[in-house]
Amino acid sequence: MTRLFILLLFTLSLFGAEVENFRWENGVTYSDFLSNNLLPRKHLLDNLDVDDKRLVEEIRAGVHCNILRSRDGTIEQVLIPLNDELQIHIYAFEDTYKFEAIPIIVETKTSAFTLKIKTNPSIDIQNETDSFKLVAIFLTSFGTSIDFTALRKNDDLVMIYEQKYRLGKPFSMPTLKAGMVETNNRPHYIYLNKDGRYYDEKGKQIESFLLARPIQGGRISSRFTKRRFHPVLKKWKAHLGIDYAARRGTPVVAAGSGTLIYVARMGSYGKLIKIRHKDGYETRYAHLKGFRRGMKRGKRVKKGQTIGYVGTTGRSTGPHLHFELRKSGRAINPAKRVQLTTKKLKNKERKSFLKLSKNYNEIINTHLENETKFLKKQVQTSRCYFNNDNANKTPSQKNTNG
Repeated sequence: MTRLFILLLFTLSLFGAEVENFRWENGVTYSDFLSNNLLPRKHLLDNLDVDDKRLVEEIRAGVHCNILRSRDGTIEQVLIPLNDELQIHIYAFEDTYKFEAIPIIVETKTSAFTLKIKTNPSIDIQNETDSFKLVAIFLTSFGTSIDFTALRKNDDLVMIYEQKYRLGKPFSMPTLKAGMVETNNRPHYIYLNKDGRYYDEKGKQIESFLLARPIQGGRISSRFTKRRFHPVLKKWKAHLGIDYAARRGTPVVAAGSGTLIYVARMGSYGKLIKIRHKDGYETRYAHLKGFRRGMKRGKRVKKGQTIGYVGTTGRSTGPHLHFELRKSGRAINPAKRVQLTTKKLKNKERKSFLKLSKNYNEIINTHLENETKFLKKQVQTSRCYFNNDNANKTPSQKNTNG
């Protein structure tokens, strides 16, 4: 109840307190932020446990943050989003400050738009929505499923997407739920299925980047989650990867082809390997017993190639592989990119998907029909203005103006 009251104070800015909104600048660390705002490093950084210290490393440049100040300028609270679900909450307590990770309260809305291609999808979507994020999810979601060079002027494009709002403002990347792009009078559909993967109208999986399972025979002992209330520590934590429990010495393979960018120890990760892949992806393999001979920074590795061995180095209670996937520095769920034994839905999954895609198709068709009606109305209105303008002119004036 106390926490809810504190957040209510923050949101409504009661009793004359002022809310300062700012964006986290590129290159600024959490330690820099504490120093710049004269906040106690001892209580807000040095005394944090290993997991919370790792959390503060997740702060991303450009994220919208908030500071609540009292009338005399003293900082009362700070909110710093870490991901879509967790945020850092710093608050004044007695004669010092305290740190905690708490869930983000968001409102989710589903929206849609349709347009006709004028130049190219990126420019047209940006002009229509004024959102580079919608451009990004269009390009990422459709991936290599369509040939963008085949697009022609006046081809139709429809996007149905979900957007989260924090404190009344758009927050985080939107999620494309369904979309359609027309090329050479042929529509190409894409749908986000219940399993978190994209499929075409035939139920075939669409992915521009698929990973192999990084370990054979290991069982998943801990899944990816952006917020989890720890039953022992009694506080919110994030587990930004998948843990595979396996015997010490079990081979670990590269989940995708790429370049080794880190092969050494790193704090609680223990012995760690990082691989940089195409399109801004990066995979991490932690708590290794050791590295395969020849593994060094700058070396190219192929998908499925052995790179190390399961161990229990770093902060680990038993032999396992901690596997992470990041996109442009942000942790994302590896399970959504690990390749399945089949890429085509069958039986009950296919039946459920076809029902979902049918519902989305109805929405897409409705938007296309409304767009057509709108364009026809615009043409009729233009003609009406032309006729009314000419109605007040003499025959000679009409002829002069052609």
